[in-house]
Amino acid sequence: YQHVDMVTGHGDRCGGHYGQWFRQMAPGWRALHDPANEVPHNYTCPQAYRTPVPEDLYPTAYVRDRAIDYLAAQRGEGAPFFLFVSFPDPHHPFNPPGRYWDLYDPDDFEVRLPYAAHRNPPPPLRWLYECWQSGSGQATAQTAFMTEEDNIRQAMALTAGMMAMIDDAVGAVMAALKESGRYEETVVCVTSDHGDYLGDFSMLLKGALQFKSITRVPFLWSDPDNRRAAETGALGSTVDLAATVLDRAGLAPYNGMAGRSLMDALDGGAGPNGDLLIEYNDGGPRLGFAAPARVRSLVTQDHRFSVYRDQDWGELYDLSADPDETHNLWDAPEAAAMKAQLSLRLNHRLTGLMDESPLSERLA
Repeated sequence: YQHVDMVTGHGDRCGGHYGQWFRQMAPGWRALHDPANEVPHNYTCPQAYRTPVPEDLYPTAYVRDRAIDYLAAQRGEGAPFFLFVSFPDPHHPFNPPGRYWDLYDPDDFEVRLPYAAHRNPPPPLRWLYECWQSGSGQATAQTAFMTEEDNIRQAMALTAGMMAMIDDAVGAVMAALKESGRYEETVVCVTSDHGDYLGDFSMLLKGALQFKSITRVPFLWSDPDNRRAAETGALGSTVDLAATVLDRAGLAPYNGMAGRSLMDALDGGAGPNGDLLIEYNDGGPRLGFAAPARVRSLVTQDHRFSVYRDQDWGELYDLSADPDETHNLWDAPEAAAMKAQLSLRLNHRLTGLMDESPLSERLA
């Protein structure tokens, strides 16, 4: 990158360049960051925090305005540009500012997959349930936890508020792109790094359990060569994004790039992936694990197969018959052949992981 405006952290107290800007723009910034000055509210959801930081000083607004400034500078320029716009929200704590706090009513949301919806919960899910029932509370502010439906609906409504603010910000960024005169020659991609359990099996936040609510993220690709609306069922992964951008720009990927271009799928083809590898390495022993969890999952169109290091249990879901992942077939005799097949495929994927670069002079 030739220029970076950094925003670190989440919530209303982000750091980096935003933190420096915030302290310049708000002479009373210490009071705005003091939890004692939280705006009163009647929410009971853990980490629901009604920030006193106004909308125009909130991190989403800062990211929006810096992106708009950059696009304004592109007016009349002929050189290609690459702009990466990353919003810290939506994320816990659940603290949309201003009017976005009560933009949505918790009563309008449904907890569709409570804990009871899972027929045979794996050990971490049972551990979280036991913690909830015993009232032992959340281990750390970053640890997934279970809670009552009222709290989950509140988290859903507040998350929707954060997303609405981002929607408005993206709209403003797109308007600035059009005003710059560069819209008709610019590809726009929208995606995210991960999700939140947000009520699935009564959980909030994220963790080692790789349910769809965590791993299935939005991916929108708007291309000036064809802006028509279309959907694809092709499998794609975050590691494919760089290869796709390079392919669209007519540039070759570097030797050993892990991802593969999704341009074929975006053009209506089957795409390059018959399966996806999902990796997770926890930073501490949580959810009942004695050591930090190491998880590797293989996802195909029809199955999700997850292995947890040093555990004698795992997960296998038939996504065709059970798209909500409510029946773990790991120990099911009728799924033994599929379990073996997916295990072998996962082993091949893991065996293929190595650093291919740089090429030796003899091979270059």
